[in-house]
Amino acid sequence: MTRGISYSLVLALAATAALATAPHSDFKLTMNSALAQPAARRARVRASTPSIAASSSGRAASNTTSEPLFDYFNGTDLQWYGDITLGTPPQNFTVVFDTGSFSLEVPGTACGAACANQRQFNSSASSTFEDGQSSQTIVFGTGVGVDPVEGNNWEMWLSFVADVLTIADMTLPLGGFFLITNQTATFLPDPFDGILGLSPESGDLFAAGGYPGIFGMLFVPESEGGAGELTLGGADTTKFNGPVLYSPQVGNGNWQLGSRGIFVNGQTARTLQSNVSLIFDSGTSNMLFTEPIAEAIYSIISPDIAPNADEPGTYGIACDLIPTLLAVIDITFAGISGQGAFNLTIPSSELSSGPFRHKPELCQTLINVSEGFNLVGLSLLKHYYSVWDIDNQRMGFAPNGF
Repeated sequence: MTRGISYSLVLALAATAALATAPHSDFKLTMNSALAQPAARRARVRASTPSIAASSSGRAASNTTSEPLFDYFNGTDLQWYGDITLGTPPQNFTVVFDTGSFSLEVPGTACGAACANQRQFNSSASSTFEDGQSSQTIVFGTGVGVDPVEGNNWEMWLSFVADVLTIADMTLPLGGFFLITNQTATFLPDPFDGILGLSPESGDLFAAGGYPGIFGMLFVPESEGGAGELTLGGADTTKFNGPVLYSPQVGNGNWQLGSRGIFVNGQTARTLQSNVSLIFDSGTSNMLFTEPIAEAIYSIISPDIAPNADEPGTYGIACDLIPTLLAVIDITFAGISGQGAFNLTIPSSELSSGPFRHKPELCQTLINVSEGFNLVGLSLLKHYYSVWDIDNQRMGFAPNGF
């Protein structure tokens, strides 16, 4: 999921977060997700999975820990989420590990009925809780499902706090995060409690927890069992086949790679051959492109794909035509030094996101139109093991092992 205003979490609890308002299609730009901690207070690190070395800092990349992920399936694969704990004694929560944002938000008891389906953090029950005495709101640029955002319909009201945070075996003795004090009704059906951002500027979180600044992600579709895994401090080599191919990060604030071209069934168009920065967002279910790119892709796939006027920003096709369509999409990315360019492929099975709620005869296709940005979500990521290398500001991909 992507965020609509930008601010950075402070490293001293007494300071406040800096805010800058922006349209809802903008993204959060920075992350410092943990309060500064002396090295002596960092958690004990254990080696739990085979991993690849990728840290430029020289820290041992064999120190890894993994957390299982679970698929939220609702007609199509929507999100993967896993467990964390907060406070002393620990209180359990589930969160989406979201590369499209940079901070942690979980419901607090003040959220009440607006968060009735989620667990709520009880600050008075934690002996290590600290109140940051600041509040703000955030607006998301993409939501949990496949529907486009409409105005401020994905919004949270937040209070900045700090407490012990544990993800798998990585513990931050005092981590800064946000308690949700209110939220729009769009969040209420979610089977997970909150969102934990893992932007390319989240190195402070890993440093405070004593791990190298790198993580690996595996998203297994419902059709293959629906499991997944987040590995902190490295990548789990048992979960993929072949070498990891890397592409350098471009731009700031988001996980972005530069596309060298987009091909559909081996065909392309001039619009698809321009150099485009693509945001990689593990919290977005499908894909978003600007209208010229989306329509260029759809024009190659089928003339029967058309905008759905009932839900602006979406496209659809008669559901009975889906099995007849061949729609293999290849996106070319630059390699790092010593590696050539490579393609990432989205298979035909991703074309349909399922029937529209109010037009069950019409199936939503995987690309929505955005307001000025291009974004790749889980429709691509679930077909690869992905490595998110904060220390070296690059992303890597290998065919997953299922």
